[in-house]
Amino acid sequence: MTENIESKKAQIGVTGLAVMGANLARNLARNGYTVALHNRSVEKTDALLAEHGQDGDFIRTESLQQLVDSLESPRRILVMVKAGAPVDAVIEQLTPLLDEGDIVIDGGNSHFPDTIRRERELAQKGLHFVGVGVSGGEEGALWGPSIMPGGSAQSYQHVGPMLEKISAKAPQDGSPCCAWISTDGAGHFVKMVHNGIEYADMQVIGEAYDILRSIAGLEPAEQAQIFKTWNKTELNSYLIEITSEVLAQVDAKTGKPLVDVILDQAGQKGTGRWTVQAGLDLGAPVSAIAESVFARALSSSDPVAREQAQQQLPAGLIATTGVGAGDPEFVEDVRRALLASKLVAYAQGMDMIARAGDEYGWDLKLDVIASLWRAGCIIRAELLGDIMAAYSGERPANMLLAPQFKSLMDELVPSWRRVVGKATALGVPVPVFSSALSYYDGLRRDRLPAAVIQGQRDFFGAHTYGRVDEEGAFHTMWSGDRSEVNAADIHVH
Repeated sequence: MTENIESKKAQIGVTGLAVMGANLARNLARNGYTVALHNRSVEKTDALLAEHGQDGDFIRTESLQQLVDSLESPRRILVMVKAGAPVDAVIEQLTPLLDEGDIVIDGGNSHFPDTIRRERELAQKGLHFVGVGVSGGEEGALWGPSIMPGGSAQSYQHVGPMLEKISAKAPQDGSPCCAWISTDGAGHFVKMVHNGIEYADMQVIGEAYDILRSIAGLEPAEQAQIFKTWNKTELNSYLIEITSEVLAQVDAKTGKPLVDVILDQAGQKGTGRWTVQAGLDLGAPVSAIAESVFARALSSSDPVAREQAQQQLPAGLIATTGVGAGDPEFVEDVRRALLASKLVAYAQGMDMIARAGDEYGWDLKLDVIASLWRAGCIIRAELLGDIMAAYSGERPANMLLAPQFKSLMDELVPSWRRVVGKATALGVPVPVFSSALSYYDGLRRDRLPAAVIQGQRDFFGAHTYGRVDEEGAFHTMWSGDRSEVNAADIHVH
């Protein structure tokens, strides 16, 4: 139903009515809110009203001024435009029209440093800026996404109840998959890491498929049933579920499995890359996530180079004992290796979030963050309940050190090693399986080769090193008599 601007005030306005913006507007209206609609081209507004005007109460506006005038105070405006410069452009047009205490909400995939900057700039004008991470795609936006809001605690009092009402509800307890994350860019940061974990999760599933196809000889239709069965185990998750559907699909044109006619070049929109860049800035070892980003980049790299490499680069394969087609023991090994690799991806993501909290002064509750991913989002999975439990009390130094994961990894590691070893010997690339295993081994190793690196750094750059047997920083006089000196006693350039 469409209202006149004069007759009724809207509780929230939405500007930017592409699919995500339109679906969130419909979700808000269906949940009882009067929603003011605005789009740069009025045709989109009218198309939404013509097709879905019955979803609830809408107010049609033709300009940002009309949008602002249609809203009750404090005004809440959800901006759903492309991340980057378009968001800044809308903010620049909006802010002169707003009053102190009004709230601008960015529900796009904005880069969290931009959100920190925008929140600071609008705060100087007496306005609230709320960066909101939204996961779940088009369907989630319409029926209930996972929502990760940042911004001031004060602004959450005005927007939180709305966001919680339209969010997905956890099947375990019915709680909303929405909660205030922390100040300024925290919401968009957590959404970014969610996407990084998503990249790794999708890649390890792809690697499991490749191993089962290339080594165990299992065709997509057979694997569809395997993934369906796996979805009834600890691997239960949205991505495992849809993988079964994808593998079962037959191409209508050729009669082949659809996966065999899809070009093997994976796209990306940048959030995975942002996760890796932020991980480097924070010193967070998100190696499994990084390898998943690199794997996509390799798949989409110069096709000529890939074609020539297929023809010219030697495989140097190592003979191994064979695997019978569909060997149930090997299939189970792959399932366990997949689970172990997924756990590492989550552990790296949670570690990165914890480090960001320290770096940016965010009071982040990792158990709450994990709870937001139980429904509505792409990485929703059964194991998030265990991750919540791991962080509900005293925070472990690493997620894998929580009691439930220590015992689980003990069961998974032998299978993991067998799968990575066999795949490597047979030339099947497993960048995330193997990277995740190396991370695990690096974490548990009593001595790492970093000692050699520190020796090298001290040799060529006098960067000093620590000792295992006493406090302080030390330097060896490499170009002199090679005696060791305490760095505090010398002036090192």
